[in-house]
Amino acid sequence: MHTDTAPATGLDTPVPVLTPSVILVTEAAAAKIKELLVEEGKADSGLRVFVQGGGCSGFQYGLMIEETGAGVGDQLFESNGVKLLVDPVSLSYLKGAEVDFVETITGGGFTIKNPNATSTCGCGSSFSA
Repeated sequence: MHTDTAPATGLDTPVPVLTPSVILVTEAAAAKIKELLVEEGKADSGLRVFVQGGGCSGFQYGLMIEETGAGVGDQLFESNGVKLLVDPVSLSYLKGAEVDFVETITGGGFTIKNPNATSTCGCGSSFSA
Protein backbone atom coordinates (compact mmCIF):
# COMPACT_ATOMS: atom_id res chain seq x y z
CA MET A 1 0.00 0.00 0.00
CA HIS A 2 1.33 3.44 -0.79
CA THR A 3 1.65 5.45 2.37
CA ASP A 4 2.64 9.00 3.05
CA THR A 5 3.09 10.49 6.45
CA ALA A 6 -0.05 12.42 7.24
CA PRO A 7 -0.23 15.26 9.77
CA ALA A 8 0.46 14.16 13.32
CA THR A 9 -2.40 12.10 14.71
CA GLY A 10 -0.73 10.93 17.90
CA LEU A 11 0.02 7.56 16.31
CA ASP A 12 3.49 6.23 15.65
CA THR A 13 2.57 4.60 12.34
CA PRO A 14 2.08 6.33 8.99
CA VAL A 15 -1.51 6.85 7.88
CA PRO A 16 -2.44 5.39 4.46
CA VAL A 17 -3.22 8.17 2.02
CA LEU A 18 -5.23 7.76 -1.16
CA THR A 19 -3.12 8.95 -4.05
CA PRO A 20 -4.28 10.18 -7.45
CA SER A 21 -5.14 7.14 -9.50
CA VAL A 22 -3.08 5.78 -12.36
CA ILE A 23 -6.24 3.87 -13.30
CA LEU A 24 -9.27 5.97 -14.22
CA VAL A 25 -12.77 4.91 -13.23
CA THR A 26 -15.34 6.68 -15.41
CA GLU A 27 -18.36 8.35 -13.82
CA ALA A 28 -20.62 5.60 -15.20
CA ALA A 29 -18.42 2.85 -13.72
CA ALA A 30 -18.07 4.69 -10.40
CA ALA A 31 -21.85 5.02 -10.10
CA LYS A 32 -22.34 1.31 -10.81
CA ILE A 33 -19.55 0.27 -8.40
CA LYS A 34 -21.01 2.45 -5.62
CA GLU A 35 -24.47 0.98 -6.31
CA LEU A 36 -23.11 -2.58 -6.09
CA LEU A 37 -21.20 -1.81 -2.87
CA VAL A 38 -24.35 -0.41 -1.25
CA GLU A 39 -26.43 -3.41 -2.41
CA GLU A 40 -23.86 -5.75 -0.86
CA GLY A 41 -23.73 -3.71 2.36
CA LYS A 42 -20.06 -2.96 1.74
CA ALA A 43 -20.12 0.78 1.06
CA ASP A 44 -16.75 1.28 2.82
CA SER A 45 -15.01 -1.39 0.73
CA GLY A 46 -12.94 -0.83 -2.39
CA LEU A 47 -12.55 -2.43 -5.78
CA ARG A 48 -9.59 -4.69 -6.50
CA VAL A 49 -8.47 -4.42 -10.12
CA PHE A 50 -6.07 -7.13 -11.24
CA VAL A 51 -4.52 -9.01 -14.13
CA GLN A 52 -4.03 -12.76 -14.17
CA GLY A 53 -2.76 -15.28 -16.66
CA GLY A 54 -5.37 -16.87 -18.89
CA GLY A 55 -7.94 -15.91 -21.44
CA CYS A 56 -7.54 -16.35 -25.16
CA SER A 57 -4.88 -13.61 -25.46
CA GLY A 58 -2.63 -14.53 -22.52
CA PHE A 59 -3.87 -12.25 -19.73
CA GLN A 60 -7.31 -11.47 -18.41
CA TYR A 61 -8.71 -8.67 -16.30
CA GLY A 62 -10.38 -9.15 -12.96
CA LEU A 63 -12.52 -6.94 -10.73
CA MET A 64 -13.72 -7.83 -7.26
CA ILE A 65 -14.95 -6.15 -4.11
CA GLU A 66 -12.08 -5.99 -1.62
CA GLU A 67 -13.30 -6.14 1.96
CA THR A 68 -10.09 -7.09 3.74
CA GLY A 69 -8.09 -4.00 2.76
CA ALA A 70 -4.71 -3.70 1.14
CA GLY A 71 -2.37 -6.64 0.95
CA VAL A 72 1.42 -6.57 1.01
CA GLY A 73 2.68 -4.25 -1.73
CA ASP A 74 -0.79 -3.14 -2.85
CA GLN A 75 -1.25 0.41 -4.05
CA LEU A 76 -4.37 2.26 -2.91
CA PHE A 77 -5.86 4.80 -5.31
CA GLU A 78 -9.04 6.85 -5.64
CA SER A 79 -10.88 7.67 -8.84
CA ASN A 80 -14.32 9.33 -9.02
CA GLY A 81 -14.94 8.48 -5.36
CA VAL A 82 -14.08 4.79 -5.69
CA LYS A 83 -11.19 3.20 -3.76
CA LEU A 84 -9.03 1.00 -5.98
CA LEU A 85 -6.54 -1.60 -4.76
CA VAL A 86 -3.95 -2.88 -7.22
CA ASP A 87 -1.10 -5.34 -6.64
CA PRO A 88 2.35 -4.38 -8.00
CA VAL A 89 2.39 -6.91 -10.87
CA SER A 90 -1.06 -5.91 -12.11
CA LEU A 91 -0.17 -2.24 -11.78
CA SER A 92 2.62 -2.62 -14.32
CA TYR A 93 0.04 -3.81 -16.89
CA LEU A 94 -2.72 -1.38 -15.93
CA LYS A 95 -1.05 2.06 -15.74
CA GLY A 96 -3.20 4.47 -17.71
CA ALA A 97 -6.12 2.03 -18.03
CA GLU A 98 -9.75 3.11 -17.82
CA VAL A 99 -12.54 1.12 -16.15
CA ASP A 100 -15.93 1.90 -17.69
CA PHE A 101 -19.46 0.54 -17.41
CA VAL A 102 -21.35 0.17 -20.67
CA GLU A 103 -25.08 -0.50 -21.12
CA THR A 104 -26.11 -2.26 -24.33
CA ILE A 105 -29.29 -3.86 -25.64
CA THR A 106 -28.04 -7.24 -24.41
CA GLY A 107 -27.15 -5.95 -20.92
CA GLY A 108 -24.44 -4.04 -19.16
CA GLY A 109 -20.94 -4.75 -18.04
CA PHE A 110 -17.58 -3.39 -17.06
CA THR A 111 -14.94 -2.84 -19.71
CA ILE A 112 -11.27 -1.96 -19.39
CA LYS A 113 -9.54 0.20 -21.97
CA ASN A 114 -5.85 -0.52 -21.60
CA PRO A 115 -3.21 1.49 -23.48
CA ASN A 116 -0.61 -1.17 -22.57
CA ALA A 117 -2.40 -3.97 -24.44
CA THR A 118 -0.76 -4.87 -27.74
CA SER A 119 -3.80 -6.94 -28.77
CA THR A 120 -7.16 -7.91 -27.35
CA CYS A 121 -9.60 -10.70 -28.03
CA GLY A 122 -13.18 -10.48 -29.22
CA CYS A 123 -14.63 -10.94 -25.73
CA GLY A 124 -12.84 -7.80 -24.46
CA SER A 125 -11.72 -9.39 -21.19
CA SER A 126 -8.44 -10.79 -22.42
CA PHE A 127 -5.30 -9.11 -23.78
CA SER A 128 -1.63 -9.50 -24.53
CA ALA A 129 1.10 -7.05 -23.64
